[in-house]
Amino acid sequence: MDKRYKPLPLAEQLLLRKQVVEDILAHPEWPLPTAIVHMKKTLRLTSAELAKLAGISYRTLQDIEQGRSTGTVQTMDRVLGVLGLRLGVVPALAKSTGVPQPR
Repeated sequence: MDKRYKPLPLAEQLLLRKQVVEDILAHPEWPLPTAIVHMKKTLRLTSAELAKLAGISYRTLQDIEQGRSTGTVQTMDRVLGVLGLRLGVVPALAKSTGVPQPR
């Protein structure tokens, strides 16, 4: 946990994780770098800590956050895997009907 914050009890850490998952799922329009930065800040993690948890290099995470790289599908899956999420492909829904939209 980022040293700027005092350690949180486990119950509060779990609530933060749940909140991040809800936020990310509620905002599918967020680009991946925005989702990562939100995840990192809400969970009170440094880039180095998040990279270590995800099993990727600090530099890779930093490049994605700063928009220098889009990251691979595997890399993004690892980062989202920290929250128990998986990167996937789903059909786009029509805004008014909720029905899959042809492309």
